[in-house]
Amino acid sequence: MKDTPRSLTRLIFLGMAAGVLVGWLWPEFASGLRPFSTIFIRLIKSLIAPLIFSTLVVGIAGHGNLRQVGRMGLKAIVYFEVLTTLALIVGLVAVNTVKPGAGVSLQSSAQASEIAGKAQTLSDVVTHIFPQSVVQAAAEGEVLQIVVFALLFSLGLSAISDHKRQTVVAFCDAIAETMFKMAGIVMLYAPIGVGAAIAVTLGNRGMSVLVNLGLLILTLYGALAVFALFVLVPVARITGVPLRAFIQAVREPALIAFSTTSSEAALPKAFEGLERMGVPRRVVAFVLPTGYSFNLDGSTLYLALTSVFVAQAAGVDMPLGTQILMMLTLMLTSKGVAGVPRGALIILAGALSSFGLPVEGVAVILGVDSILDMGRTTINVIGNCLATVVVARWEGEFPAKEALTG
Repeated sequence: MKDTPRSLTRLIFLGMAAGVLVGWLWPEFASGLRPFSTIFIRLIKSLIAPLIFSTLVVGIAGHGNLRQVGRMGLKAIVYFEVLTTLALIVGLVAVNTVKPGAGVSLQSSAQASEIAGKAQTLSDVVTHIFPQSVVQAAAEGEVLQIVVFALLFSLGLSAISDHKRQTVVAFCDAIAETMFKMAGIVMLYAPIGVGAAIAVTLGNRGMSVLVNLGLLILTLYGALAVFALFVLVPVARITGVPLRAFIQAVREPALIAFSTTSSEAALPKAFEGLERMGVPRRVVAFVLPTGYSFNLDGSTLYLALTSVFVAQAAGVDMPLGTQILMMLTLMLTSKGVAGVPRGALIILAGALSSFGLPVEGVAVILGVDSILDMGRTTINVIGNCLATVVVARWEGEFPAKEALTG
């Protein structure tokens, strides 16, 4: 059984390589492979709502330690805000140093205007956290709404008789186990799904997308690498997270996130990897889904970089004070962006409009956004996995290094 994750990782790599080859040599054929990629993402997303709901209910109502949940939530939120602030700083430093927007000419775009029209206010974001229907939240993949409903459900379940509570908890525990088994079955299709996703991206955009606006792409990926090496790695070392075990736990979720540009597609495998690493299920079930709304390190770094990129492309001299004010706005309005299609672009368009910058800048980014999305989604997933392990460590529920290596 120990060889299974490694074998799957190798197959996913082979699928990605095959996708690049097909997208490069036969772009028209590659464009027709979208259904194979869509099927994989749909299958994975179908597991998310029952998986999050059942594991949270078992973790909270099954143990009855509501004070621990509150303490864990507070620690997680503080960690999330510190890390996203650091991500914004890295993005600002990178874009002001490299200046990738200098010399780019902006063009009007109906698609950019359409995206701008979907921008949400802060009140919309706050209201959107609370579900009006758990069925609708599950159907639309609203992770944070599912978490909120599961928390309220668990509170209500904790207040009923022990016999009835244990019956429901046992049922939810069985659902959780079933969802993990289903995830294992679905992952057998992963090499085909991720290969098709890569092929479709290159088939639709062409290999020129790897060259077009190359400086912006290199700047983002360079900034993401700096964030990973000089923020995430030191955080892991300071908090005592064993890097080798962590890398083994997140390599498959990261590959899936990179190839499909979907954080949700990586969620079941991230659950499994963190549990295998030794993080208790109740901690994973609470921190990981919550991080999908509050700890989007890659997306916040992307927003910091691209917003200033548009200002540079428009020839607007934006003082540092204005940049910082824009970053604070982005930090608030980007919560919950993971579950929204082209969510980062929508948030970006809203910020550009609020600060008097041309929304047409979104049109420039659209051409390479699929490539940018691969990097930011990967860092989102890795950052949330690390946050889960760190919170488990702070709670004293993560095994010592000796236990992991021995």
